[in-house]
Amino acid sequence: MEQTDILQQIVANKRIEVEQQKKAVPLSTLLSMGKERMERPTRSMRKALAESPSGIIAEFKRKSPSKGWLFPDAHVKDVLPAYEQAGASACSILTDSHFFGGSLNDLQTARRLVNLPLLRKDFIIDEYQLFQARVLGADAVLLIAACLTEEECVSLATTAHNLQLEVLLEIHSDAELAYLSPQIDMLGVNNRNLGSFYTDVENSFRLVEQMKKAIKQSGISPLMVSESGISDTEVVVRLRMAGFRGFLIGETFMNTTQPGKTLSNFIGGWV
Repeated sequence: MEQTDILQQIVANKRIEVEQQKKAVPLSTLLSMGKERMERPTRSMRKALAESPSGIIAEFKRKSPSKGWLFPDAHVKDVLPAYEQAGASACSILTDSHFFGGSLNDLQTARRLVNLPLLRKDFIIDEYQLFQARVLGADAVLLIAACLTEEECVSLATTAHNLQLEVLLEIHSDAELAYLSPQIDMLGVNNRNLGSFYTDVENSFRLVEQMKKAIKQSGISPLMVSESGISDTEVVVRLRMAGFRGFLIGETFMNTTQPGKTLSNFIGGWV
């Protein structure tokens, strides 16, 4: 199997899904329905991470393409308030249905239940998805370099900012540092290869110096985030020492019967 197979499948399915959503709920209808929500001020995920002693972005995820179902019966109402109470700095909500078992309703429900910054985590390829995110309560969105051209990334990030959404740019290699632009609020390195879904947290350490160099050369100051494969508090301490201030963790918590309690124990073991 080619390493890019899984990512290609996800993006191909996403293009079909987004077109279906546009037909079902045209942008004009979406904006009309969400007029009041569009006027709601957003929360800064970047600021929350920078000021937090933990910097944990706790993820709500029922399923993984590589590991199958983690917690198929998980409910936002049970997990998100527990994450907030346990000390999460922000929450990530998977909204992809086919590969991750999520939904847009999960994001909408989460917004009603917690005051934390919410990241819409999905494979964003169309500005329509940014309007969805804003209407349904997201404060930030994920843009994945591997899914986009540099031009598409700048365009989507600009639209996100126009909607008062912060942008977390996800890279997997030093070559993708070329995607850095003034519209990027947070720079994340995914320790999971989106082609093979092989995970290695050392990827963050391998890339950190090149990230710092690229940030310095760009003249902007995105907050650095390490994503995926983090299951040990000692690793978080090492990542913080290296310069990371955000840590996106999902499976470590969602693979247990009480994700919030697992997060509480995780933070209690080091902060």
